[in-house]
Amino acid sequence: MKGHSCFIFLFCGIFLPRILGFPQTNTSIDCDSLLPNYEAEPQTSAPPYVIAVSFDNFEPGNEIQVTLEALKEASFKGFHLQARELEGDVPVGTFKITDPNTKGLDCHNVTNSAVSHTNSDLKQKITTTWIAPHDTRELQFIATVVQDLEKFWVGVQSKTVTPTLSKSVNGTGKSKRKV
Repeated sequence: MKGHSCFIFLFCGIFLPRILGFPQTNTSIDCDSLLPNYEAEPQTSAPPYVIAVSFDNFEPGNEIQVTLEALKEASFKGFHLQARELEGDVPVGTFKITDPNTKGLDCHNVTNSAVSHTNSDLKQKITTTWIAPHDTRELQFIATVVQDLEKFWVGVQSKTVTPTLSKSVNGTGKSKRKV
């Protein structure tokens, strides 16, 4: 009887999530194209999700809260979020994980350069913190958001976030340069 119970437990753990259409926590989303390893094609309709940021401008080292939120009655089971310069195709900056539904990912050998889901529970909203690097131009946060294995959106974008122009001036208005 123990062997039979073990088989049922193993079967359910391996196949039931796939049968029910739950994204697995080990689902791979490509760091460059942001495409998940699903057989379905991305949705072309307007996504029922928004990415909100806590600040419009940043300086190196600033922390910006980034929120991915479902609109109306939508929800999501999985996501992959990065910050990218407007003309760039690689993630910039790093994420500080602040939500238990998120985990950091390493893209292009940079620790926590992207953030993703830790489970396939239905989510309405996740919040994470992004830390601005040095020498970064205007950027947007960009995400792939997964409702289920058949329905996902690639390229959900935030508004543009701009670095401040006063790189050589500190908070007192005086130059940081030594004379």
